[in-house]
Amino acid sequence: MTLRIQKSSDDDSTTVRLCGRLLGSHRQALFEQLESSTGMVVIDLEEVMLVDLDIVQFLARCEARGMELLHCSPYIREWISRENNRPAKVADELNAPKHF
Repeated sequence: MTLRIQKSSDDDSTTVRLCGRLLGSHRQALFEQLESSTGMVVIDLEEVMLVDLDIVQFLARCEARGMELLHCSPYIREWISRENNRPAKVADELNAPKHF
């Protein structure tokens, strides 16, 4: 199964619904969808089956920027928490600019 991205907007928010496997190779497409979103941005992960480290770090940055992660599975939430608590994360962010 590949990734499907569905986007819906109203006056106040944009919801980006993701379905399938979400891998680092999808990050640019997801970034572009989020960049063009207006209002409060919600990333719906209800139908995401698999993520990799690159995406977990990307989602952590999205959340830190105020985006809501809706229906985030416990394993993804735990992984994000662990990545946020890694001491090496701070050193990495100081040395390399990243999108989201």
